Amino acid sequence: MNNNSSVVKKMLGLSLGLVAIVALSAFGNGKRENSLVRFKGAIGADPISNVVVSGTTTTVSPNTVRGVPPPGQIWRIADLDANVSTDGHIRVRGRGVLLGGGNGIGTNGGQSVFATLFCGPASGATASSSNQAGVALESDGDFTIDDVLSPFPPNACETPVLLIRTAAGSHPWFAAGIED
Repeated sequence: MNNNSSVVKKMLGLSLGLVAIVALSAFGNGKRENSLVRFKGAIGADPISNVVVSGTTTTVSPNTVRGVPPPGQIWRIADLDANVSTDGHIRVRGRGVLLGGGNGIGTNGGQSVFATLFCGPASGATASSSNQAGVALESDGDFTIDDVLSPFPPNACETPVLLIRTAAGSHPWFAAGIED
């Protein structure tokens, strides 16, 4: 094999590698052509929204979001990446959903979680959920949801809110996605 042939093969290999990197980076950003709404990052749940002290009376307001009750304890989340497609497919990757207080602090509390997407104003939002049986949190609080929402969300999702909820009891929320 001569030198020119070797150089051409190396250049071809580098070119194909560059094309693959560009293609993977475009795919890896999660922006699908049929994406309805995306969430990048999240906020953990604090069960208390507001405390008002007036004289000897203390009023505590629960941190209810879109009609969904808060958990009984603080929860934290390290990271979240979620995409909801126009066909209702939802993919959520969460990291570090762990108790932020109480005797179980730093554990997953033995919980399973599912996702609910709310579209529209708070007073009349459409709620669509993944399977409410949920997926078990790993010991470090990581989880992946790969499901189809029911019912399908509307074609346009105005003022979206994504809640990560427990599969137990009244399904309180543990984390809320930050719209991307």
